[in-house]
Amino acid sequence: MYFKEKHGFPKDFLWGSASAAYQVEGAAEEDGKGRSNWDEFVRIPGKTFKATTGDVAVDHYHRFKEDIALMAEMGLKTYRFSISWPRIYPKGTGEVNEKGLQFYDAVIDECLKYGIEPMVTIYHWDLPQALQEEYNGWESRRIVDDYENYAITLFERYKDKVKYWITLNEQNVFTMHGWMMATHPPGKKNDSKMFYQVNHHANLAHAKAVLAFRKIVPNGKIGASFAFGPSYAIDCNPINNIAKADYDDLQNFWWMDVYAYGRYPKAAFKYLQGQGVAPVFEDGDAELMKAAAQVDFMGVNYYQTAVVEYNSIDGVGMAEMNTTGKKGTSQVSGTPGLFKNPPNPYLKTTDWDWTIDPMGIRMCCRTITSRYDLPIVISENGLGAFDKKTEDNKIHDDYRIAYLKAHVEELKEAVNEGCEVLAYCTWSITDLLSWLNGYQKRYGFIYVDREEEEGSSMNRYKKDSYYWYQNVIKTNGEEL
Repeated sequence: MYFKEKHGFPKDFLWGSASAAYQVEGAAEEDGKGRSNWDEFVRIPGKTFKATTGDVAVDHYHRFKEDIALMAEMGLKTYRFSISWPRIYPKGTGEVNEKGLQFYDAVIDECLKYGIEPMVTIYHWDLPQALQEEYNGWESRRIVDDYENYAITLFERYKDKVKYWITLNEQNVFTMHGWMMATHPPGKKNDSKMFYQVNHHANLAHAKAVLAFRKIVPNGKIGASFAFGPSYAIDCNPINNIAKADYDDLQNFWWMDVYAYGRYPKAAFKYLQGQGVAPVFEDGDAELMKAAAQVDFMGVNYYQTAVVEYNSIDGVGMAEMNTTGKKGTSQVSGTPGLFKNPPNPYLKTTDWDWTIDPMGIRMCCRTITSRYDLPIVISENGLGAFDKKTEDNKIHDDYRIAYLKAHVEELKEAVNEGCEVLAYCTWSITDLLSWLNGYQKRYGFIYVDREEEEGSSMNRYKKDSYYWYQNVIKTNGEEL
């Protein structure tokens, strides 16, 4: 849209960056922490790049003061981090590990000391392994009450210090990879029925947490972080536009409609019923979801968009991901009878074949604003790349600066167009373990001296992008 005058970001805009417990903390078995599903999954041969683990990660558990001081020097307004469920409840429920709570006391207090708003993610994929072994974790409805108990423990402990809370990180991703692609725990392949049931249990857990939050932290704000990938129909052929509608319902609105409206999209639910894979409701489920609807904000993890084309009933299915960084090795994926996702010839890609589409972040905001009329927190946005440190300890990541600059410019346009954006958190503040991709795929403003093998110094070095973002924050996004 064209405007004669543009107002830019609000004065209280939260410029931030993010991390996740398993990817940065390490200290896998220290101070009473229990085993997580990821602690076990990474030990299955072939699941991660060069068998990398989060046992040590980037040692944030012991270096958080150093890391937060670097955040403060940068001028960060908010730090989004997750709390490790097995660090708080080693068995998933039962006895609380006080040392685990004390660690996050210290992280939060350190943030507040520098005027950094802590933004807490309750669940960023590290499930207590004890619950996986006891009742198959998210596959059982028992997870709903155990998650609620864990969330309430955090609300009670940090209600006076933490304003912004995120219930679940990328529910669509951890369930898709866990039950459809076998690339995340529990490592199941094409289990569509369980995939949708697991998501239903996660939605109920989210709902119970939101309702408890309303009572315990009445002045706080809560939402979920969704990996939103807006879509384009490949052309103006009506069949491809219906395919886009199907894609949006099943790949995006299936989750966001629950967070905002407390219900599933009707056409998608009807389709899943016909396929025999729709989630099973029990008495009270619909009412619970409805009661917890209308979160305080929609969290968005934005990385890429998708092209949608009709996929015949005998067409392509789910394809393998590029987890090596060898550009051009990913394959076209789809759902037979509905849609497939060919590459976009108008966009460049990362080494991991993720499309680079800055305008997509603006599309995210516009869609959420028009469909849900909710404030937005960009809880992740960033570029994974092969960063190299020079002999004089410099990291010249101009490609990351160009990526982030283009996205912030489009986010500013979204704000000017009326979208209420509360925060922008880059992924990530430091380099970290990239789940399946090891430590080679670097995202941070701060370079961490470590490779896939253990034993490196873990020293921190500021990249060029660190200084660039420092100035962006200082000028509230006016100087990019």
